[in-house]
Amino acid sequence: MKTKEKEKSFDAVKMMREIRDKISIETQDMTFEELKSYIDSRIKTSGLKPIGK
Repeated sequence: MKTKEKEKSFDAVKMMREIRDKISIETQDMTFEELKSYIDSRIKTSGLKPIGK
């Protein structure tokens, strides 16, 4: 039995890799304190609530 090929309208794996690569480039030379500040500012601007708070 042959499987039918479907064209993807959204590729979650590709999107996740692009986001991860962008973040890696932005944070590659940061110290721990700079990285911590970067993460805090991204959380505040995203409007998301951290887990456990």
